[in-house]
Amino acid sequence: MENKIGFEGFIQIAIVVHDIQKAAETWAELFGVPVPEIRVQTPSPNPDLTYRGQQALYGLKLAVIRAGGFVIELHEPDDNPSTFREFLDKHGNGVHHLGFQVGERRDAIVGELEQMGYALRTVGYYPGSSWTIVDCEDDLGVNLNIKPRA
Repeated sequence: MENKIGFEGFIQIAIVVHDIQKAAETWAELFGVPVPEIRVQTPSPNPDLTYRGQQALYGLKLAVIRAGGFVIELHEPDDNPSTFREFLDKHGNGVHHLGFQVGERRDAIVGELEQMGYALRTVGYYPGSSWTIVDCEDDLGVNLNIKPRA
């Protein structure tokens, strides 16, 4: 790759689970931190969120454990089609993606990954940034989340 990702931008591990409450409590105990808040996102149409090229409509329970600038995200998806549901159905509990902040090189990196044959699973935009899940499971054993900013 011409535009390397770089370890300095490694900011996130995202884990998909069947039972977010149990996972949140166990991770919190392992780290000796408070159990993180579990946020519930209900399915709602969002033109800024796609899954495999189509507008996504799914719900999700999400918990975040922060350690400085690094996070562990726990995701429990609903039954609607999503990158998280796809992973959980295929693999069960496990690491869904590693997240990297790459700044202005985001589009170049994502473009190179696509040229290498890796499909975009999910693209989401939110105020001030975005996230792109690139399907690298078959070769890397995990997907990549390429973000311009955290």
